[in-house]
Order: sequence, then structure tokens, then C-alpha cells
Amino acid sequence: MRKTVLAVLMAAAIVPAAGPAVAQDKTVNLKVSLWVPPAHPLVPATQAWAADIEKASGGTIKVTVFPSEQLGKAFDHYDMARDGIADVTYVNPGYQPGRFPIAAAGQLPFTFSDGKKGTLALNEWYHKYAPTEMKDTKLCFAFIHDPGALHGKKKIVLPSDFSGVKVRPAQSTIGEMVKMFGGTNVQASAPESRDAIERGVADEITFPWGSIFLFGIDKVVKYHMDVPLYSTVFTYNMNLAKYNSMSAAQKKVIDDHCTPEWASKVTDPWTDFEANGRTKMKALEGHEVYPLTSDQLAEWKKAVKPLRDSWAEAVKKAGGDAAKIDADLQATLKKYEAGI
Repeated sequence: MRKTVLAVLMAAAIVPAAGPAVAQDKTVNLKVSLWVPPAHPLVPATQAWAADIEKASGGTIKVTVFPSEQLGKAFDHYDMARDGIADVTYVNPGYQPGRFPIAAAGQLPFTFSDGKKGTLALNEWYHKYAPTEMKDTKLCFAFIHDPGALHGKKKIVLPSDFSGVKVRPAQSTIGEMVKMFGGTNVQASAPESRDAIERGVADEITFPWGSIFLFGIDKVVKYHMDVPLYSTVFTYNMNLAKYNSMSAAQKKVIDDHCTPEWASKVTDPWTDFEANGRTKMKALEGHEVYPLTSDQLAEWKKAVKPLRDSWAEAVKKAGGDAAKIDADLQATLKKYEAGI
């Protein structure tokens, strides 16, 4: 009996305990592509996410994070995940107008009041629709940044003030708004935006508060509208072939890192960073952070209503039930107390 117990104990010492991923799993190397610079809060947060994946997989999933558009341009990140140029990519669906009409609901003006609650709401809501709209990649999670505002060389108070103004919009829905109010859109990714304003190609920009400093845009703008004008929808997407090539244990590790909890862990530091930027801007000399009166805000909200109608029409053309999708979003916003 004693010999039997001894043999069992020796076997247990030799054979590693079964975990999320086991030693016989082949090593998988994942390239994660981000288009923001290393100083952006998403980079260290994503590196921590990557390190936890490697740990949970017993070292069988190796993850390398590439910031600053090293693997491709910001506009191309969805296709990079689809085509396997990178294995996981940071996507702004609004960079490609009309391609992801359902996701664009999260980009309508005056939708979110808070970045953290808004991310929880958006992630839960969009996971129901991504299998249709982003079917050629695996959605890990969806999120928003803390609501951004309008910044520029000119003080814009009413929608009519956009007439004749050149604006770099954060995403396609804001681009529609600019055109609707008589302005001209200037296409530029976040890393290209300062140069566009500095050279006079653009006069105004919609951007989150902290990132204004990160990209050096504070040096070329003066006026800042103090209102949660918009948020941008972002997603982390994974190449389907790479995911499907993994063992069941490795897939579980990935699934366990594509949860609402991890969406918050990865994006909450960015939300805090952007919110703190608003405070920093208010204290900065040579800048005017101006609120809107209740009447001015009401005029803005009324003026942007056609954008919701336009969104609904785009969803219908794509075969979706816009009324149901919108009702689902509104219910989820209410659940998380994330709406305006």
C-alpha cells in the first residue's frame, strides 16, 4: 500500500497539473497591433492583458504588442485582423464609413455620458450583433473612450457656426454631422491630426480631452466646447484562422480574456486619462473651455436628430431591424446608467 501511494505521489510530481493550457499544446505567437503611441494608456494596459494571457496559457501563447502603426495604418486595422497581417488589432469602425452600420449607433452624438459605464453597455450590446457585422473576425471586446468634445481655432457655439469650417471628425457619424451643418470634412487619423490643423488643412477637431495633449493638438487649438458631444466605438478583433488553430484549452484562455471584466481592465486607464485631460485643459493658460447654455444644448440635440434617422436607414439597407437594435441599445444604456 505504501509503495502504491509513493508511486502515485511520484507520478503527480512528474506530470504537470492540468490547467487552462497544458504543456503538450503547441506554442502560438500572437501579434497585437495598436496604432496609438507607447505613451497612450491603451498600450501598457494591453501589454498587461497580453502578459496575463501568456501566464494563463502556461506560456503556450506568446503575445507581442506593436504600437504606433508598426504593422499597418490605423485605417487598415480591421482588414489586418481579417487577413492575418496581425492576429489581434485595435479597430475604429468609424474610420470606414458605412461598413459597420450597426456599430455606428454608439457613435451618434449625445449617446454616452460616461466612459466606464458606456463601455460596459456597448460591449454587452454589440456582442449580440458583431457575429453578423464583423463575421470575418472574432470580436474580443468593444468599448468607447470617455466622451470627447469639439476643439479648434474658432469658438463654435451653435450648429450654424460650422458653416464653411474645415473639421477633422473623430468618426464617420460626426463627419455626417459636420456636412449637415455646412462644414467640410478633413480625413486624418489621430496621429496625423496635429499636422492637419497646424498646416491649416483643418480648423477644428473632435477629440477626447486627454489625447489632445498626447498627440500635441493642444499646441494648435484654443477653444474647447465643454459638453459630452460624442464617443467613438472601438473594438479588439482577432484573426479567425489563428483562433481556430488553437487547442480547446488555448481558446478558453482567449475567451477568458475577452470578457466585460477585461474590457474594463484594458480601457478604464484610458477613460481616467481622458477625463483628467478636461481638468488639465481648464487650468491651462491661453485656452478657453466653454460650456453651452441649456437652450444651446437643446438646439444641438434637435439639430442632430436626422443623424439617428440616417443611421436607421443604413441599418435597414444592410438588412437589420433598426428599431429593435436601437431599443436594445437604449435598454442597455439604461441598465448601466450610461446614457445622457
